[in-house]
Amino acid sequence: MDFTLLQGVTPGVLLFSFAVAVLAGLVKGLVGFAMPMVLISGLGSVVSPELALAWLIFPTLGTYGWQALRQGVVAAWSSMLRLRVCLSAGLVFLIIGAQFVRILPGPIMLLIIGVPITIYASAMLLGKPLKLPPNPGVKTEVGVGTLAGFLGGLSGVWGPPTVALLTALNTEKTEQMRVQGVIYGLGAVALVGAHIGSGVLNIKTAPFSAILVLPALAGLWLGFRIQDRIDQTTFRRLTLIVLLIAGLNLIRRGLVGF
Repeated sequence: MDFTLLQGVTPGVLLFSFAVAVLAGLVKGLVGFAMPMVLISGLGSVVSPELALAWLIFPTLGTYGWQALRQGVVAAWSSMLRLRVCLSAGLVFLIIGAQFVRILPGPIMLLIIGVPITIYASAMLLGKPLKLPPNPGVKTEVGVGTLAGFLGGLSGVWGPPTVALLTALNTEKTEQMRVQGVIYGLGAVALVGAHIGSGVLNIKTAPFSAILVLPALAGLWLGFRIQDRIDQTTFRRLTLIVLLIAGLNLIRRGLVGF
């Protein structure tokens, strides 16, 4: 392989990045989210945050597409219609957030989302659940979409607020996985466009991002196999544990950086 074609990539970085992509796919296959969190945390330990953000874009797009369409196009379309308000708000603010990557430090935004997510997941795991009515209302959907979209554009991570909402709604496992796939998949499409515009995804960063799709899909396949064999209670608990880790990681990033 000609490593001169891949910015910042040595054989060591290549192997480590492949391992991170497989792990990210595995976690995503199990609980339906956290792939950008795992990728940006892992990749960000060997390359710059901006480069890690560029590299996670195509693996995120590919895995979310598979997740969204796993039960077919009709089921995915139904989920899109049901969540159109949240999706529209998320799209608008993802594009806005992406424009701040180069000029606005992210720590405060990461703390704003990391602290409440950590408190929420901890309370749920301790048996003090927060439950929302089946139809949370337009304001709640707009609020979640806005927060998830803006944070996604800024950091590449938009899962935690969406998962918190779906968990609070006590969403069934298969439905939650599909809804997350639809939301994040559309967000990933928007992320590609937004970061072509911001300059983060370019001719130097895109090739390695594309290469990471294959190990990410391999990890996702394994995660799906395991997820299909666990019950709703186990799935919910795993989701909350990963959500807690995500929240703590966002706090860590907010306090000490990427």
